[in-house]
Amino acid sequence: MNIKEASAVPESAAERRGKPDRRARFWWSILYGSFRPRRRRPSRRDTDGPFHSLDWHDSHLLAVSIGILLLSVADAFMTITLLAGGAIEVNPIMAAVVYQSAAVFATVKLAMTGVGVMLLVTLARYRIMRIIRVDVAMYCLLMVYLMLLSYEYWMVRQQPGLFDF
Repeated sequence: MNIKEASAVPESAAERRGKPDRRARFWWSILYGSFRPRRRRPSRRDTDGPFHSLDWHDSHLLAVSIGILLLSVADAFMTITLLAGGAIEVNPIMAAVVYQSAAVFATVKLAMTGVGVMLLVTLARYRIMRIIRVDVAMYCLLMVYLMLLSYEYWMVRQQPGLFDF
C-alpha cells in the first residue's frame, strides 16, 4: 500500500477502537497490575527487545530481598558500633557520609541497598555476563552479607567493653 492509498482510507475506518487507550492510565495500570498480574513470563515477541518487565516474580525473591535488607540494617548498626569503638570505614562512598551523621549514613545505606535489590529483582531472570543468573547472585549476596556480619561481630568481640551493658 502506498501513501495515496493509505490517505484514501476514511478516518472512521482507521481507528475503530471505542474504548480509551488503557496504556494512558499510568497509576491505574500500576495498581491493577499489582493485584492482577499478567506478565508472568518474558514476552514471546521479537519486537520487545532484550529487556522485558514482569508483573509477577517468584516468591523466593521476596524472602531473599527481605533478608538482604534486614542484613543491611544489621550491617549499618554494626558499622556504627565499630566506628564508635575506633574503627574506620573503608568503603569510600559510605566514608563520605558516615562521619557526617549516623542517620544520614543509615538512610543512604538503606536507600542504596533498596534500589539495588529492586533492580536485582527486576532483572532476576537474566544472566550476569551470560554465566550466572541474577537470582542466584542474590543468594550469593545474602551469603556475603552473612559473612560480613560474622566478621563484624568478631571485630566487636575483640574490642572489650564495646557491648558491656
